[in-house]
Amino acid sequence: MSLKIILRQSVPNLGEPGDVKEVSPGYFRNFLQPRGMAVEATKVQIAALQATSSVREGQLAKSRERTNTVVERLADVTLRIPVKVGEQGRIYGSVTNRDLAEALRTQADIEVDRHRIELREPLKSIGVHSFPVKLEHGIEAQVAVELVPESEPNEA
Repeated sequence: MSLKIILRQSVPNLGEPGDVKEVSPGYFRNFLQPRGMAVEATKVQIAALQATSSVREGQLAKSRERTNTVVERLADVTLRIPVKVGEQGRIYGSVTNRDLAEALRTQADIEVDRHRIELREPLKSIGVHSFPVKLEHGIEAQVAVELVPESEPNEA
């Protein structure tokens, strides 16, 4: 037996907001409903969903356009982060996603949540590196960062 539901927010491996899905009654009653992730798909709920779908599509298109603008801005950015350097070209400490988010905010005036910056491991060597930034709608942007020794003057 299954139950038709309407998702109110994104649920991994199930769907996005506004999707109508069939799930087991226990999954809906014990997990989705208490967390406010879904509502039961009644005739009234489905009618309301259809009435607001065109408005939602317009909002989604505008949101995608804003995201694409951010991607274009990120593609043109090369961050320069001065770091303390040891004897063999390795830096003291490391550069993490928090440092990269702060550099994006100060140098490029782009606000990105540090959790959206995906580093496999912290950056620990001088040079040019690239890292992905996951944005809305599954869009990913690559950003370049150059780690330079602190004593080297900034080029503008």
